[in-house]
Amino acid sequence: MSEPRPSDRHDAPDPDDTFEEIVDEATQRDPDLAVIEAGSRTLRAHSGQPQGETVPARPADPETDKALRAVEQELAGRWGETKLEPSVTRIAALMDLLGEPQRAYPSIHITGTNGKTSTARMIEALLNAFELRTGRYTSPHVQSITERISLDGSPIEPERFIETYEDVKPYVEMVDAQQPYRLSFFEVLTGMAYAAFADAPVDVAVVEVGMGGTWDATNVIDSTVAVVTPISLDHTDRLGTTPAEIAGEKAGVIKQGATVILAQQPVDAAQVMLKKAVEVDATVAREGLEFGITSREIAVGGQLLTLRGLGGEYTDIFLPLYGAHQAHNAAVALSAVEAFFGIGAEQARSLDIDAIRKAFASVLSPGRLEVVRSSPTVVLDAAHNPAGAKAAAEGISEAFSFSRLIGVVGTSGDKDARGLLEAFEPIFAEIVVTQNSTARAMDADELAAIAVEVFGDDRVQVEPRLDDALEAAITLAEEEDEYAGAGVLVTGSVITVGEARLLLGRG
Repeated sequence: MSEPRPSDRHDAPDPDDTFEEIVDEATQRDPDLAVIEAGSRTLRAHSGQPQGETVPARPADPETDKALRAVEQELAGRWGETKLEPSVTRIAALMDLLGEPQRAYPSIHITGTNGKTSTARMIEALLNAFELRTGRYTSPHVQSITERISLDGSPIEPERFIETYEDVKPYVEMVDAQQPYRLSFFEVLTGMAYAAFADAPVDVAVVEVGMGGTWDATNVIDSTVAVVTPISLDHTDRLGTTPAEIAGEKAGVIKQGATVILAQQPVDAAQVMLKKAVEVDATVAREGLEFGITSREIAVGGQLLTLRGLGGEYTDIFLPLYGAHQAHNAAVALSAVEAFFGIGAEQARSLDIDAIRKAFASVLSPGRLEVVRSSPTVVLDAAHNPAGAKAAAEGISEAFSFSRLIGVVGTSGDKDARGLLEAFEPIFAEIVVTQNSTARAMDADELAAIAVEVFGDDRVQVEPRLDDALEAAITLAEEEDEYAGAGVLVTGSVITVGEARLLLGRG
């Protein structure tokens, strides 16, 4: 005979009693958050604690895998993420048909050029530490499309991803029939994310823009907190050719009366953001003025930080990620969460330091200076533009003492490959040029021609197949005893890094 379910037992606590007890307990800490935290904790009691963040492999069940591939194929038949018609008309129409799911929860909206995904993961971890149920929407994915939509820190299950797609599909087809252009790949995924978050339900959504801000598909939310990570030149054909022009597009995420968390920016970009904030009566917190990094030390497996937030100083924070850029992302994330809780503007208090430490210590960011192999050490980093490459080069030089570093680089055809290679040239002894398997990849020979101009012919090797490139780089790192401390950095594109991760057995 099976054991009775907890709800069948006479001594099982009544859910309403549990809710009231948690409200009473939470009220002693913070009356403003008591009810929302109690609701989340009651829900967690039924659903269990969230799993740790992972990069999911293909579904083990053949039927589920087949169904997921069918969904992926249907999505792939739409406009890709680099082909856009700058408008939110289609996504707004879809949201209307779905009953405006994006308005069922508050949200934190993240734009910028570099650091968005890592910052989103940190914000998510902090919110989870305060017992809030989160939805996170980020792009692109490293290995699996399901990574883009996360609930409570874990990628959505394949079965739920498929179910969400099937739920929204009839409405997507209705919008397709009504509009001059069909919904794009990214627009459909955005609709799926907002629907999944409402269905969960989540207490707060952490949303990363796909590109820009004003006309980005994600920009149908009215976020109380807008986060702007560092702006630099990228997608110049779409967003503008100067930081100021790009900032003008990204400023579209700043809504009336919101709080803007502004990372360190080029002067012209900061001016654009501040002007937009004044126009919509938004409050601005600037890195280096209202918040920032007080101290930073290299530590085993990461770094030890003291951060100054909107509500005070937070000491002895271990962040298991490498690079000064990740410390800056941490400062931005912390201030965003403080702003979400009303700290700084409405309340003069700090968040619980133990919860902050626990949250940051749990942060993972796959494909961002991620070590995936030893002997020799192989590091992956998804840098895909010059600013990202510069940050990665500085981070790996600071955190690792390689006697010799071999680069494996495969970029997308629409990126500033020369700028990226020039940023890495000082740290690469040799470079193996390659390409990933997608149509967007820059041809290996074309990239090699640029690499020869930057590195010289004797430092460049060409291996069009990524598996061959990895093998060649590892061989170069191992070839002489004097280079026993050599390492390999795989970079140039999120896609290249994702495929390398699979080849190296991390899928």
